[in-house]
Amino acid sequence: MRGLRILIENATYHVTSKIDHDAMALHEAEFKQMFLDFVEKAKKKFHFELWNFTIMDNHIHFLIKPGKGVSLSQIMQWIKGNFAKKWNKMHHIHGHLWGERFFSRIIRDERQFKQVSEYIDNNPVKAHLVADAKDWEFGGLFHKLRRIVGLIDELVTGKLFFPASVPLAPCQP
Repeated sequence: MRGLRILIENATYHVTSKIDHDAMALHEAEFKQMFLDFVEKAKKKFHFELWNFTIMDNHIHFLIKPGKGVSLSQIMQWIKGNFAKKWNKMHHIHGHLWGERFFSRIIRDERQFKQVSEYIDNNPVKAHLVADAKDWEFGGLFHKLRRIVGLIDELVTGKLFFPASVPLAPCQP
């Protein structure tokens, strides 16, 4: 039996999700862009703020804050499910695209927020996909520096919520 996901209203999360069997299903730029298109559509359907992201060949990272009354699980299920349906249809296959359920961790303070954001930015550098994180077209830093609208939200002081003092209660996904 899987453990219960910890969800706290108004919290910011580091979310990762992997393609099943570490397959390189997102290797092509076309598929990375298609995934980002679903993220952009999800932003119109659900209220959430996306502070950072990166789309790799076999996994994704988000630094995300669901809006009031919006479930992180609903957001991720919609994005991953709709992307998988389209990807499967394009490849004339059926079955799972994504591996196990997504991983999420609550960001506890500003220091952790910065560390996770840098980790997300540097993922493509560590994978030798680019020499400098600012050049990764499928990452938040690229979008921020070029002021590309639609995905990344502007970080405003006071918009982040770090629930360090809030007791954790497990919630169903």
